[in-house]
Amino acid sequence: MNAQNCGELFARLRAVNPHPTTELIYRTPFELLVAVMLSAQATDKQVNQVTQTLFQIANSPAAILALGEEGLKRHIRSLGLFNTKARHLLQTCAILLERHGGEIPRDRAALEALPGVGRKTANVVLNTAFGEPTLAVDTHIFRVANRTGIAPGKTPLAVEQGLMRCIPAPFLQHAHHWLILHGRYVCTARRPRCPDCIIADLCAYPDKTTAAQARTSAHA
Repeated sequence: MNAQNCGELFARLRAVNPHPTTELIYRTPFELLVAVMLSAQATDKQVNQVTQTLFQIANSPAAILALGEEGLKRHIRSLGLFNTKARHLLQTCAILLERHGGEIPRDRAALEALPGVGRKTANVVLNTAFGEPTLAVDTHIFRVANRTGIAPGKTPLAVEQGLMRCIPAPFLQHAHHWLILHGRYVCTARRPRCPDCIIADLCAYPDKTTAAQARTSAHA
């Protein structure tokens, strides 16, 4: 996608949602990190249901560690991969206390050194908690970037690098959330809502759905 169309695309997304944010519920950078770590193979709604109770009891590294592995598992067992998530979260809390005074580091390398924290999770924390112009390429962003032609790529890293090159600077901070929300509610995997899409005329996707297809899908 050329620079002019890319700028127009994000200008339209900004016009309808000037201040996008994550749908995960959190109050501190630590709560955000926990929520994102728990979100693998789970919806934001499922994570919010778990953290609503968990954060009332434990919302700091020391408090999470005090729960112990079995205690933490009792709170998160409704989520997929809860055994691995519990282990990684406890290890991460221990490192935060030992190396960072219990605070979340504002540094990619330090974040990615935490167990269970990869590039995507680090990007979410840097962007959402600290306002850094980073992009966390999840399945929604990967799909939207390839379908629209904004930044086609075969891997999440390739898509991330392509997006960082082509998105105009004024849109970079919020681009992550605009693309996720667009993929979650409009450019969906199985039946994209092309007739309702505000960027459809800029999109390179060759198999756009029609209003008739959308109605058929709705009644299926």
